Amino acid sequence: MVTALITGGTSGIGASFARQLAEQNYDLVLVARDKARLDETAEELHTRYGVTVDTLPADLGQQADLHRVAERLADPDRPIEVLINNAGFGVHSRLLDPDTGRHDVAIDVMIKAVLVLSNAAGRAMRERGSGGILNVSSTAGFVTMGNYSAIKAWVTSYTEALANELHGTGVRVTALCPGWVRTEFHQRAGINASSIPAPLWLDAEPLVRQALADFEAGKVISLPSLRYKILIGLARHLPRGAIRAVSRMMSSSRHDS
Repeated sequence: MVTALITGGTSGIGASFARQLAEQNYDLVLVARDKARLDETAEELHTRYGVTVDTLPADLGQQADLHRVAERLADPDRPIEVLINNAGFGVHSRLLDPDTGRHDVAIDVMIKAVLVLSNAAGRAMRERGSGGILNVSSTAGFVTMGNYSAIKAWVTSYTEALANELHGTGVRVTALCPGWVRTEFHQRAGINASSIPAPLWLDAEPLVRQALADFEAGKVISLPSLRYKILIGLARHLPRGAIRAVSRMMSSSRHDS
C-alpha cells in the first residue's frame, strides 16, 4: 500500500482528495487542527474504503507543529508517496488594515508550510526516486486581489521552480489552480460570493478527479474545467493594467456585504 499525506484533509477540496485517494486504495495521513473532526473523518474513510487512516493534529501556523509534520514526511521507515499541500483559508483583510496579523498567519500556513513540507517530502522522495507533491494554489494567483492573490502567485511559481529542481528524479510536482469551488471556504473567510456568476462555480469532486488525472500525467499546472482554461489563458495575454482593473471590480464585490 502507498500512503498520501493531506493537509487540511477534513473539509472542502482536501476532503475530496482524501475520499478519492482512499477509493484508489491509498493509506492516508490526515493533518488538520480539529482533532475531533480528524478522528471522525478517519473513521468514516476507514469504514467505507478499508484503508489505514492516521491522523496528525497540527496547526501549520505553529513552528513546532509544522516541524512534526515535516518529520513525518521525512521518516524513511514510513514513506509518504504523495504529499498534498491543501491547508489554507481566505484572506479577507485589506493590505492596509492596521493589524497585519491575519496576513502573518496566512503567510505561515500557505507559504512557509508549503515550503517546509515540500522540502521534507521532496528530499525523501528524491532519495527513493519516486513520489509526488501536489500544491493547491488558485486562479487568484493570476489576478491581483489582495494578499491571497500574492500568496497563491507564490505557490504556483514555487511549484514550477520545484518541478524544475526535481525534473528527471522520478518525483512529480503539480500546482492545482482551481477557481470558485462550492465548499465552506468562502463562508469561513467572511467573503461575499453572491456576486460570482453561476457558471464560474465548480464542484469539488470533479475538480479533484481532474487534478489527480493531471498529477498522474505529470502536468505541472492543473487548471480543471474548460471554462477556467479559457479564462486564465485569456488573462495571461491581457495587459496587466486590464488585470488590475478587473481585480479591483472583483475585490469590491467581494468586500461588499
